[in-house]
Amino acid sequence: MKEGDHITFFPDYNTTETVYHVACITDLDNILNNGIKYNDKSTYSTMYLEFHKYISSFKPENIPDWVIREKAIFASLNYKKDHSWHSHSVVLALKIDKERCWIANENLANRIYEPFILKDVKYFEVANSYLNREGKKAIEEYWNTSLSFNENLLLRRDKEKGYDAEVMIFHDIKPEDITILRIISDHKIMTFEECLELYKGE
Repeated sequence: MKEGDHITFFPDYNTTETVYHVACITDLDNILNNGIKYNDKSTYSTMYLEFHKYISSFKPENIPDWVIREKAIFASLNYKKDHSWHSHSVVLALKIDKERCWIANENLANRIYEPFILKDVKYFEVANSYLNREGKKAIEEYWNTSLSFNENLLLRRDKEKGYDAEVMIFHDIKPEDITILRIISDHKIMTFEECLELYKGE
């Protein structure tokens, strides 16, 4: 998608020099005190670890050894203006080391998440066939269209139609490199400042 084809929620990375991470509001206290690590959420092992390993198992040899999906913190370069946010979450801006980040098309990974989970569920065993057929194609494209963070700043693949760029960050994020941008409730999206004003009641 070319510049101007859609309106993004935040200014471009070239302006902010930050990427964006969405976390559950219940994790915020720990994040602000201890930063972010790739495996510090309970959902890491219960929902995502085996899925990450599955995608990593198809990684081609030309992808650097340090790109290990199951050891990544995931973030986004931006969101569309009409992005559907999850209630009870917080949007954080992260400062990163560009040399230790990789970009891939999240749309391709998301395409196979449900069949990967359902393949072991009664009545859904047929999902194995889908994974062997369509899943492998999607993963192959996922890796073949991935690139380093710095390469993407030159090519801006994240602005291509259908390319929903996920940022894989391969280092811990320190508390001082985290800024609260939005608090998402059932009813509204608030900036950090708006949230404080609301709770102060003034």
